[in-house]
Amino acid sequence: MALFIEKPLAFVWKDLINEVSYKFAFFMQVCGILVTTVTFFYLSKLLGEVGTSYLKPYGGDYFSFVLIGVAFFNYLKVSMDSLSASIREGQMVGTLEALLVTQTEIPTIILSSSLYSFIFASFKVAVYLILGAFFFGVDMGNANIMGAFLILLLTIVSFSSIGIISASFVMVLKKGNPVNWLFTNVSGILGGLYYPVSVLPKWLQKLSAMLPVTYSLEGMRLALLKGSSLNALLPNIAALTAFSAVMLPLSVLIFGYAVRRAKIDGTLTQY
Repeated sequence: MALFIEKPLAFVWKDLINEVSYKFAFFMQVCGILVTTVTFFYLSKLLGEVGTSYLKPYGGDYFSFVLIGVAFFNYLKVSMDSLSASIREGQMVGTLEALLVTQTEIPTIILSSSLYSFIFASFKVAVYLILGAFFFGVDMGNANIMGAFLILLLTIVSFSSIGIISASFVMVLKKGNPVNWLFTNVSGILGGLYYPVSVLPKWLQKLSAMLPVTYSLEGMRLALLKGSSLNALLPNIAALTAFSAVMLPLSVLIFGYAVRRAKIDGTLTQY
């Protein structure tokens, strides 16, 4: 048990040391959260009552709607970028091959390489929510915390599976990563990030229903803004659970295949 915890903590400590060495970059990220929040707050003032009928299931307020979307979309970005960036860095500095020939199992490497990024993403989400609740009047007084936490766990698992597949492409193709670009952009357009999925044409709504981000953002909004019960959140929970159950083991298999192929080709250190 101690060994199981020790390795992930070592990865987190390594990433933390690297992060704190760039204090200005950290400061700019926090400033970026503030700028984004203020921008959408005044944009919501400009829009006024426009689109209220589409926003009614989420409380009717556009700023609250988009704040939750922008905040929790961070988990998708982290899922798609963190492991891929870690693999790419390992290729360029020559540490990837040394890591992959150790006795550390692939699932442990996958989990540990992304752990700090998810912790930092959670910090940024907390900043968004605190700013929204205490400075911009977002009402989360009736939030279903347990439901939101369950949606969050399933969100991280389901998003991570796509991120692992994305990292597999980096392992083999080095610089080319079509999964990252395609999935992030499609999710942003169809997943309800800036506007409800219900504004989309019916045929695009069907495509949206195939994306985990759709159920994640909707579930988070219902749990935090409406205080929806676990029963009401069940469709989103079920969809994320099904996606995770299928895609997570599949993504680990794909990543394992990518590692074996890179070892056979002798391209682990190539970049």
